[in-house]
Amino acid sequence: MDIKAEIDRRTQEIEKIIGSYLPKEEGYQKTIMEAMNYSILAGGKRLRPMLMQETYRLFGGKSRVIEPFMAAIVMIHTYSLVHDDLPAMDNDEYRRGKKTTHAVYGEAMGILAGDALLNYAYETAATAFEMEPENPAIGRAFIVLTRKAGIYGMVGGQTVDVESEGTHDMTREKLDFIYRLKTSALLESSMLIGAILAGATKNEQKLIEEIAGEVGLAFQIQDDILDVTSTMEVLGKPIGSDEKNHKFTYVTFEGLDKAKADVAEISERAIAHMNTLVVKNEFLTELLRYLISREK
Repeated sequence: MDIKAEIDRRTQEIEKIIGSYLPKEEGYQKTIMEAMNYSILAGGKRLRPMLMQETYRLFGGKSRVIEPFMAAIVMIHTYSLVHDDLPAMDNDEYRRGKKTTHAVYGEAMGILAGDALLNYAYETAATAFEMEPENPAIGRAFIVLTRKAGIYGMVGGQTVDVESEGTHDMTREKLDFIYRLKTSALLESSMLIGAILAGATKNEQKLIEEIAGEVGLAFQIQDDILDVTSTMEVLGKPIGSDEKNHKFTYVTFEGLDKAKADVAEISERAIAHMNTLVVKNEFLTELLRYLISREK
């Protein structure tokens, strides 16, 4: 399998789905729609909606009810990036090789764009109720979407991360907590929603959530590695930002060689768990392996 070609093909399909849910840039408030769309269309591999869609297919899902959730997870992830880039947070002017939202539209509109994307994500996901009003799995999937993005998920992890900057009380236990919530939560949300909407059993859902958690941890460690070893041209955003912001990372605690070894170990463990499932999706397995070992 040519994994890069398959990712590109599926990404194009996902872009069409996402595009169908974007707001029209009209009315007195059209600037916020422009800022939202600019943020979403800035690029990326669409990892989260792709994981959601492929997990849905893994368990036999065939309905379009997955599509509003795919668009919603992109909006949630994008809003978090828009706010991460703000001067009060990471203060970055480039992401994916393009000017960040606040750098183009101003800080106030950057804040509003993030707020709007989060609200619009839930509005978008809620359209699934109209598509299949008798489907109880939609409600369970919606709860996962909201919880994993909030104080018990991504926002909770980001809170501890922000509070830990510039301090000396960071521990590996706290760092693992941050990574589990800040990064893994949205990956868990993506794959778990796919499993729920496809009708996976409770045990299958539990295993998928565990796999996604491992993938998220390996993904974040790889991100730490790239912040040290990559270049802006390859990464599409400034490197060395963790050191600039005095942030403790996995590399800080374990060193570069150990971090690389742990990424390999954690990723292979996740793949081994995938292989215990009765159902199979070769592309999903290869996608997990590829994304964890990515160079950008």
